[in-house]
Order: sequence, then C-alpha cells, then structure tokens
Amino acid sequence: MTKSKSPDYSESFYREHSERYGVVQHAFTQSIYPNASHPALGDDVDLLLRLIELTHGRKADEPAYNFTGLDAGCATARDTYFLWKAGYDIVGIDAVYENIETASTLHPEIADRLSVADLRCPLDFPEEFFDFIVCDAVIQHIEPHFVFGVTLPEFARVLKPGGVLQLMVKNKSEFNLSKSEDNEIMTVIDSDYGDAVRSFQLYDEKEILKALEALGLRLIEYEGPEKIGGMVYFRDSKPVDHCVFYLRKGE
Repeated sequence: MTKSKSPDYSESFYREHSERYGVVQHAFTQSIYPNASHPALGDDVDLLLRLIELTHGRKADEPAYNFTGLDAGCATARDTYFLWKAGYDIVGIDAVYENIETASTLHPEIADRLSVADLRCPLDFPEEFFDFIVCDAVIQHIEPHFVFGVTLPEFARVLKPGGVLQLMVKNKSEFNLSKSEDNEIMTVIDSDYGDAVRSFQLYDEKEILKALEALGLRLIEYEGPEKIGGMVYFRDSKPVDHCVFYLRKGE
C-alpha cells in the first residue's frame, strides 16, 4: 500500500490512462468475479443481463427501444454500448472529458449519446425520465457529502416509478479496511496501468441502502441461485472488495 495525504479519487488517473482504461474495460480484464457470493454472477455481463430482465419486468413484450437508460459514470462506454446494441435508448455521462473522447473513438455510433457531466452536480435530465440507471464502481471517486447530498437523490429524482438502479460500490469490508489508512480511503497499485497508484473512497453498503430506501427505492431481494438479487459481494483482480445490488423505485 502506498499512502497519500491527498488522494485523487479519479480525474488525473483517467486523464492520463483513458485509452489504456478503454482497453482494460472492454477486455473485461478486471470484470470477472470467480468468487462472487451469488452463483449467477460471473462477470459484468451477468449484471447487465439481470438489469435488462428487471427493467422489463411486467413489460416483457415491450421493445427495448421504449426503455430509457442512463450509464452514470460511463468511463469509456463499454456498458453504454452493450445496452445500446441490445436496443435500449441509453445515454452515458462521465466527469472526465478524456474518457468521453476515448469512448467516442471506440464507439462512434453512439458518440452523440455520450457527454461530460459530474455526478457531484444535479443531473441535466427531467424528473422521472429513465427506466434504469447503471452506476458501477463510480461513487468510489466521489466524496460522501456529494454522494448522499446530490448523487443518490438525483438518481432517485430522474428514475421513473418502477425503474431500476444497478449500483456497485467499493465497500468497507474487512479486507479493504485492512489496506486502508483511515478506514475511508483505500489505496492500491494497479498493475494493469504500469503500477499506477489508485485511491478509492470506501462506502458502507448498508448505509447506502438506507439512504436509497429513504428516497423511495427498495432492494430487489435474493430470489434464488439463478437470478442475481440481494446484496452480492465479490473481489476483483486488483484486488478490492465490492458490493453490487439492484433497487426498484416505488410506483
């Protein structure tokens, strides 16, 4: 572990490594989870397929293009592109211009669907606009007072009643905390980027869930071994522990 008194959660890293990040992200190098707590989770594609299933819900016969989606913190737009190819009316936003530039180069077909936006600020979308939101391993780059004061309330605001939020966080597991200087920030060396030092804000997933429940969203509970649900835990290749879960906004 390398200590840092003033960790940069994301922006300088992505500005320097956005092209390499696009390669790593699209190759799923850090997105395969052999030891996930739920047997249906093997990688990020499994999460997206479950999101699709949950989004359709009772509207199983409705075409995908009738569903609007937001990839919040899309980075180089791997998931945005996946869902667009599946037929969904999805847009991607990211706080780092270089990520959007790389994403537009990788996927020129959706360049007009990608834009720069900071999740620490109110979203430039109408109330109850999206059928689903994906926010995977993004709030780790945002300070808690923004997450609880802006980011999560904005997700609740722009999500339609009955809509689904897929949220992944780097959590305060015993493993992560053992590598954290102050029980809040975890710093690791990421060998996929030439031994770059990366720092992440850790979150208590139960605290996040409680905040979202207060905003009118409810956890999609465990339904059995074939359908991802409940609070699901895994460790990625860096290695860092995560929790991922789905919530549905009340109708």
